[in-house]
Amino acid sequence: MAKLYLQRHLKSQWNKENRFTGWTDVPLSEEGIASAPKVAQLLSGTDIDLVYTSPLKRNKETVSLILKNLGKENLTIIADKSLDERNYGEITGLNKDEVKKKFGEETVQIWRRSYDQAPPGGESGKDVYERVVPFFKENIEKNLKEGKNVLVVASHNSLRAVIKYIENIPDEKFSEIEIPFGGMVRYEFDEGKYKRL
Repeated sequence: MAKLYLQRHLKSQWNKENRFTGWTDVPLSEEGIASAPKVAQLLSGTDIDLVYTSPLKRNKETVSLILKNLGKENLTIIADKSLDERNYGEITGLNKDEVKKKFGEETVQIWRRSYDQAPPGGESGKDVYERVVPFFKENIEKNLKEGKNVLVVASHNSLRAVIKYIENIPDEKFSEIEIPFGGMVRYEFDEGKYKRL
């Protein structure tokens, strides 16, 4: 039996500024850094064998802060672009409220949360799923089958794709998958099946 921990990164500088971040490599905000000890407590007493993350700074900084708070800095960390956040295309870097004024709140919410709609020049939830899930199955799930406990620290939409896969969530329910900054979803993996804890 193995454990899987899906951890959303801490609040970044652009999250604080209410901007669409996507693939832009921004650091954590002071608020995000300050929340690390509390978030690390979610993993206190766990036995983690390895960590997966994306190369984006906000994800790597989250991993570093959490592992430091847990005294587990020596764990193997694998960073792969497959786990990057959704590409927000032409709205990347723009203030979310200004984008809502320009395109309408409903349209922007569809771009952000739906499975099959993408912002102009960006990725849909489906695009993210098709990028993230094959990597998850070939690497992370393989480690789980070997009995390893895995922590995945990534951005919201990457983790939403993994949860959709694990829980077999229908496309039309994709918009309901939410994880707050620093939030965690835990699973037990046994004999090829996941159980949410």
